[in-house]
Amino acid sequence: MKKIMMILGLGLVLLLAACAGGEATTGEGDQKTGSSNGSDSEGKSEKQTVTFWHSMGGAGQEALNSIVEDFNGSQEEIQVNAEYQGTYDESLTKFNAVAGTDSAPTMIQTFEIGTMSMINSGNIIPIQELVDADGYDMSGLEENIINYYSLDGTFYSMPFNSSTPVMYYNKDAFEAAGLDPETPPATYEEVEAAGKAIVESNPEMKGFALQAYGWLWEQLLANQGALLLNNDNGRSDTPTEIGWTEEEGKSIFEWVKRMVDDGTFANYGTNGDNMVAGFLAGDVSMFLQSSASARDVIDNAPFEVGIAFLPHPENKEREGVVIGGASLWMIDEKPEAETKAAWEFMKYLQTPEVQAKWHVGTGYFAINPDAYEEQLVKDAHAEKPQLRVTVEQLQAAKASFATQGALMDMLPQGRKVMETALESVYNGGSVDEAYITAVDQFNKAIEQANKARAK
Repeated sequence: MKKIMMILGLGLVLLLAACAGGEATTGEGDQKTGSSNGSDSEGKSEKQTVTFWHSMGGAGQEALNSIVEDFNGSQEEIQVNAEYQGTYDESLTKFNAVAGTDSAPTMIQTFEIGTMSMINSGNIIPIQELVDADGYDMSGLEENIINYYSLDGTFYSMPFNSSTPVMYYNKDAFEAAGLDPETPPATYEEVEAAGKAIVESNPEMKGFALQAYGWLWEQLLANQGALLLNNDNGRSDTPTEIGWTEEEGKSIFEWVKRMVDDGTFANYGTNGDNMVAGFLAGDVSMFLQSSASARDVIDNAPFEVGIAFLPHPENKEREGVVIGGASLWMIDEKPEAETKAAWEFMKYLQTPEVQAKWHVGTGYFAINPDAYEEQLVKDAHAEKPQLRVTVEQLQAAKASFATQGALMDMLPQGRKVMETALESVYNGGSVDEAYITAVDQFNKAIEQANKARAK
């Protein structure tokens, strides 16, 4: 805490110095690439550089770059350099290779299942220290987002791009099949029935697609009220084994298997881009994917797109979804002025105006729900009411350990295990064999992670 108070105090000194000094430089060629503030030969104060590693591509990258440009132009003390580092996995691998060196970024965007890996790394400053020292209020953030990222009342990272999966469907295809496009399927069984009607009306179109993606499997599990890990999803103690029952885990595999056998399932394997392309081309009528894809899908479809809540088995009540996406981490051992500058940028990203722009430009949720009262969002929801459905699903989620999400450093490996199992079923494999193998490998990954941490 003493270090953080020094950071905030120095930040104020630097701000006053910048105001008292000459005009700040604005051209990129005039910026220092290092991390210290100073003055050039003409006496002009130089901007404090913040290096921000991120994993946003496509519309997300365009929206993020615009926000960073707005921030850089809004003041004369800080220059944020946003640097794309590939996927979340790729970025985390790069970070681990340079952590503790001068090559490490000031701040990094890391996916939600990287939370425990970042905490255990010892290379981060929990943002709770900055929150407390600055008297910053986090209580206004979206409740279900706080539930995921607050660990025993402590924020280790700043929530940023949050999403949940939703079901996208082709309203035109529904109407052609005699289905009500305003009443999308809510259960597994209703999805199956709708898929059969779609295929019957148009043999060239499949009914449903599910990317072999561990995150989607986890969400379908949570929507039943099932835990991914024991010990309250790793929230009350370190997990020692899986947390779901055989009925809960198998239900997803069996659901897909029935559609494979019916000839209504479209198999895109692990390739989410191909799945979206197939939907836009009219090859499949329904699929599950992140709400962050909403803007892209709606804008590019040559038909009317519907968005619905994630389905659940008819014998289970809908519990809700777990926050996905990523958060922003402050890297330790950086100069105090650099950390202070990054903290100012983090706070800027949470403002209603910025979150409104982020939500409308991407489909990610507004971390700050006050953003939904901005005229920009109201206009976008009026034009594209599908965006509002994603928010309604998040806010309707029941607070529980299932929807709060799991915490453990082996989760990326666990996702790969489930993806392999799903692909096996997609390709005609036995549900029993795929399930038994997946459970065994998942438990072994948990055991190995615990042994490695104990060394």
